[in-house]
Amino acid sequence: MKKIILPFILLLSITTSALAQKKPVINIDQAFDVAAKQYTNMLASHPDITKFPQSTKKDGTPDNRNSAWWCSGFFGGSLWYLFEYTGDTKWKTAADKWTKAVEKEKYNTSTHDLGFMLYCPFGNGYRLTKNEAYIEPILTGAKSLATRFDPKYGLIKSWDKHADCEYPVIIDNMMNLEFLFWAAKQSKDKRLYDIAVTHADNTLMHHFRPDFSSYHVVCYLPGTKVFRKKTHQGAADSSAWARGQAWALYGYTMMFRETKNQKYLQQAEGIAKFIINHPNLPEDKIPYWDFNAPNLPNEERDASAGAIFASALLELSTYSKKNKAVYFNTAEKMLLSLASPAYTAKISENNNFILKHSVGHKPGNSEINTPIVYADYYYLEALLRYQKSFGK
Repeated sequence: MKKIILPFILLLSITTSALAQKKPVINIDQAFDVAAKQYTNMLASHPDITKFPQSTKKDGTPDNRNSAWWCSGFFGGSLWYLFEYTGDTKWKTAADKWTKAVEKEKYNTSTHDLGFMLYCPFGNGYRLTKNEAYIEPILTGAKSLATRFDPKYGLIKSWDKHADCEYPVIIDNMMNLEFLFWAAKQSKDKRLYDIAVTHADNTLMHHFRPDFSSYHVVCYLPGTKVFRKKTHQGAADSSAWARGQAWALYGYTMMFRETKNQKYLQQAEGIAKFIINHPNLPEDKIPYWDFNAPNLPNEERDASAGAIFASALLELSTYSKKNKAVYFNTAEKMLLSLASPAYTAKISENNNFILKHSVGHKPGNSEINTPIVYADYYYLEALLRYQKSFGK
């Protein structure tokens, strides 16, 4: 079947918006039923809370990581989402256990990923239970993250070492700024707020191309001077690595929510236009792992990027008047695809992860066409946002 690519302006004129429907077109109950069954099995197969579910190894066995791994907070976060949807206290108990399992990372100053590691579990836990024991780990972790901000560069440093980069910053960093905003509000520490804004502003200035696509890595010199722009997990320095574009969209949508600064909304809408209108976005709206991968269409899809896109677009649809329907309809199509057998695993298969077909680091020959824990997390988040868009 020949793929029909609708121009962005035409998409705006589509009137059959799901927003006008009386009920969701996605069976959310069924999607969460599958998730609950998979994660019930996951809990049973993971009694050791020092080994966090991550992915599947090339030999098909489970790939588990320790709490210092950047993805350690996603499993607990997903358990909180299951509690949020079902109200079943068994998920609350499990979520609390796996949340506390990452608490020691609040002292970790060697990573920029503390938002993923701490805010996903502790932040959701506090939001849903108001358990004050969850506050201190977030505040301590935010202070640890802030140590990676150097005012000489104006950004939070990503990796301590990366090739010949003196001060590497990756687009993924945008996802950890929400963590700082929450801590700033809770502690009334304006410095944390200022760090988040300064990082976002300098990233906006240097990470993006004129078409709103993002580089993966920017290497800086003092004075916020750019030394090099490159990729690490994408197909090429000049390509648009799919998950990087997803981090960017989600990050600047969140920046608008937290600051109400219109420049962040404009940035998010520019990124959304790049994604939605891209000629290489497949018909089912789940992107290839890189929009410019060399062997399209014979390249792997990335369900994780699709899940992050869907969640971000649903939020963005609540802020945009002109493009509300486009964002919502695209996210809905992504969720329909992810909830289908093409991407959702059968019960007890896929090492009990919900989604199949994600890509972690293809150039590094790591996590290719496999389940990955953060794909599940953002998929569940997107389903919850979709449900709430219908007032439920």
